[in-house]
Amino acid sequence: MKHLFWIVPLALIAGAAGYLVQLKNAPPEVRFTRAKVGTIVDTLVTNGKAEPVSFVSVRATRAGAVATVHARSGKTVAAGQLIVDQDNAEIFAARQGAEARVAQIEAEIRAIEGGGRAADRAEIDGQISRLNVERASIDKELGAVKRLIEKSAATKQEAQALEDKRASIDAHVRALQQRRGVLFTPGDRGILEARLREAKTAVVSANAQLERGTLRAPIGGVVYQMDVKAGAYLNPGDLVANIGDIKRLSVNVYVDEPELGRVALEMPVTITWDGLAGREWTGRVDRLPAQIQALGSRQVGEVVVRIDNEDGSLKPGANVNAAIRSREAAGAIIIPKECLRRDSSGKQGVFVVEGGKLAWRDVKIGVVNITHAQVLTGVQSNDNVVLASDQLLTTNLVVTYRAESN
Repeated sequence: MKHLFWIVPLALIAGAAGYLVQLKNAPPEVRFTRAKVGTIVDTLVTNGKAEPVSFVSVRATRAGAVATVHARSGKTVAAGQLIVDQDNAEIFAARQGAEARVAQIEAEIRAIEGGGRAADRAEIDGQISRLNVERASIDKELGAVKRLIEKSAATKQEAQALEDKRASIDAHVRALQQRRGVLFTPGDRGILEARLREAKTAVVSANAQLERGTLRAPIGGVVYQMDVKAGAYLNPGDLVANIGDIKRLSVNVYVDEPELGRVALEMPVTITWDGLAGREWTGRVDRLPAQIQALGSRQVGEVVVRIDNEDGSLKPGANVNAAIRSREAAGAIIIPKECLRRDSSGKQGVFVVEGGKLAWRDVKIGVVNITHAQVLTGVQSNDNVVLASDQLLTTNLVVTYRAESN
């Protein structure tokens, strides 16, 4: 019995060792797939931003707080429709003051044209009238004195005194008449006209500022961006709203610099938006980038794609996904990219299974996408092409193989 106790473990150990030796000497197993014929599309997937093909930015042209907002994002507006009113209280007051100055100066000019202000003319005329009455009285008195002189009842000195007084009155009248004629000089009129021009300019300036504070839609379209609210303060140049025709959109697609060589005009593009799952918009490459620019840590060119958006469902300003169909090959022999290898000399090729052994084939590759490649030469349809393996594979290596779906 003791012998049997040791025989059983020894037999198990011997069996296990034999199995390991057999396993070690067994052909390695490889995965393979069959080359198939079909259409392969080289799709460049990236991101972009949608904007209207035709749009106008409405910007503030003067400083001031927003008094009233008359439109909002997503609404359609007509050309000339009021968008925003800025606070105009100070400008209204300034215009009223300027208009009052205009009225006052125009009244003064009318007075000049009528010979001066009525009060000034009346005062001078009153003085002349009183002097004329006094002169008439002196003339009467002087006549009486002269008659008395003829009778030796008065002296010539009395007559001379009256004549001197009459001459003084005449001189005073002439001075008043001269003053009446020059109540306003040409220089005075020139000063008033200059003041009038200044006041009228102030009115025009106030009206212009009022107009600049009334922001209107320069074109008809949809307000697709409007962030200002009542009470917000605007400086000249601040964005108030973007208005455009959203039925035709231009998508700026950001293509990394190394990939730009894969893009050409008229290539088809599919646009999707995470904000509206399940929808697709199609278009074509309309314009290639003229320069490379920084986008975060990327160096990209902006490829412009035009798409139709008749229902307006894709919102301008949306960050979108873009798939550019850069190349397409129909009737191509297609294999997974993981089948591709390079030999010790650097040649690209694949291993195929022939009669239970591996055979190396040099290949020439055409269209390539993320997962598959077109084989131009070296592989035929239905060839058993070996997939990626961690094992060291060599020509004529005997293998067992397991098919996997392509």
